[in-house]
Amino acid sequence: MRWRQGRQSANVRDVRGRRMAGGAGLGGGALVIMLIVWLLGGNPLQFLQRVDGGGGAPSAPTGETPPPTDEAGQFMSAVLAMTEDVWTELFAASGERYVPPTMVLFSEAVQSACGFSSAATGPFYCPSDQSLYLDTSFFGELARMGGAGDFAQAYVVGHEVGHHIQNLTGSLERARELQNAARSESEANRLQVLVELQADCYAGVWAHHANRRQQVLEPGDVEEGLAAAAAIGDDRLAREAGRSVVPESFTHGTSAQRQQWLGTGLELGDPSACDTF
Repeated sequence: MRWRQGRQSANVRDVRGRRMAGGAGLGGGALVIMLIVWLLGGNPLQFLQRVDGGGGAPSAPTGETPPPTDEAGQFMSAVLAMTEDVWTELFAASGERYVPPTMVLFSEAVQSACGFSSAATGPFYCPSDQSLYLDTSFFGELARMGGAGDFAQAYVVGHEVGHHIQNLTGSLERARELQNAARSESEANRLQVLVELQADCYAGVWAHHANRRQQVLEPGDVEEGLAAAAAIGDDRLAREAGRSVVPESFTHGTSAQRQQWLGTGLELGDPSACDTF
């Protein structure tokens, strides 16, 4: 992926390396266990409470931070800048103003406006502070699951920014209202799948226009993104964890669905084509 010729985003807060207040932090082995707990459908925070005694709390990412100086951080910053340029253009075409999110790079654990999260939670978007949170060590796990490559990582960023688009357009709030009114957990899960698939599609829309603007995609990049989408499909994660595949429990969609909607965005570049609902 050609990213070095582009600018860096000014909306990145790098709080990696901050230690958890009142605690020594988590070791790599604990993080791996927490990731497994998460993949198995458990609550990794319960594991953290057992490890840390429930007394540790991560430093909140407040105040200004220097821009990232390592390659991983600079890559994330460059990808975020690309999303800013694309979505600013697309919103302007609709007569609207795009307000970009903040990206918070953290290590081990972080406190957001949506509460405490550990690295095992994976990348996430918090609508309350309009920020996406990333522990770059996640990409090592993603590669081991079959989602290696720089565009695979960029797809993850594009997906989380996709949730920000949903937040700005109101579709995220509408989905939450429908989930709250759902008659069963399986129905709420079905709605969550639609939310996630739409974010996948928006990631593809971003990549389509970024490539049109700056020729950022190299041979093999699209395949990397599709492989990453397949790697984190609910059915594949269940099989690799030795669990039965139960569609009613899915919250992100199957590998095929995630590939389909990412591909739709990549091919068409049209946000209106991302109506998963």
